Amino acid sequence: MAFDWFKRKTQNITTSTEDKKDVPKGLWHQTPTGKIIEHEELKANNYVSPEDGFHVRIGSTEFFSILFDGNQYTELDANVESVDMLQFKDTKSYTDRLKEVKAKTKLTDSIRNAVGKVNDTEMVVSCMDFSFIGGSLGSVMGEKIRRAVDYCMEHKLPYMIICQSGGARMQEATYSLMQLAKVQSKLAQLSEAGLLYIAYLCDPTFGGITASFAMTADIIMAEPGALIGFAGPRVIRETIGKDLPEGFQTSEFLQEKGFVDFIVKRTEMKDKVSKTVNLLVHS
Repeated sequence: MAFDWFKRKTQNITTSTEDKKDVPKGLWHQTPTGKIIEHEELKANNYVSPEDGFHVRIGSTEFFSILFDGNQYTELDANVESVDMLQFKDTKSYTDRLKEVKAKTKLTDSIRNAVGKVNDTEMVVSCMDFSFIGGSLGSVMGEKIRRAVDYCMEHKLPYMIICQSGGARMQEATYSLMQLAKVQSKLAQLSEAGLLYIAYLCDPTFGGITASFAMTADIIMAEPGALIGFAGPRVIRETIGKDLPEGFQTSEFLQEKGFVDFIVKRTEMKDKVSKTVNLLVHS
């Protein structure tokens, strides 16, 4: 006896192409702990999951909207772009890499400068974009920080750098490493002028960034759970031949060791920054 369990009795249900609706990309976000949050709710909470406090990685556009009053700011030095001065090539040319990443991110390099008011306190903020070649330090980043510092000294404004980087950009070789000395010399001038410098360290902050200006600020703040270091845990473990302490290289671990002054949630970032500036500059 045969049973027509899988016999189709009616015609297929069809939907015209114009009536089909796709789920918008980015409507939901899943954190590493498996928590699901709607994108608009995440955005309203400064891209911090209210379920578990996870800080989703964001770029300069989002950070500027969080910091500056009414999202009103003036971008500085927007026309400074990376170029392939060494004609560097690995699996593809640096020129092609730059074209691809500029088209994909709509950015000209891994850092942007802006001036605006943070709770009515005017200041200059340089923010790295990890989406642009891992937020890597190249000649443009060094030059844009130099220009930002000069702007601060000219207008007597406090300065802040939001760090998120894998370190120096290998495609620029020594030109990249030279930026460490260049930036430090400008920050020394900023200090001599009596102007405040704040560093805000995000996940990840590594390599030459950590070895230089990320750790030489007057006030060093960091996001909760951010990974901060010079070399990665695997490299260190293999070098010393020992297991690393739990939480090694997290912002909490570095605060315990005295490298970070404050752990600042992104939801509290704006108030903490403005209060710090007002306390140290305007008091």
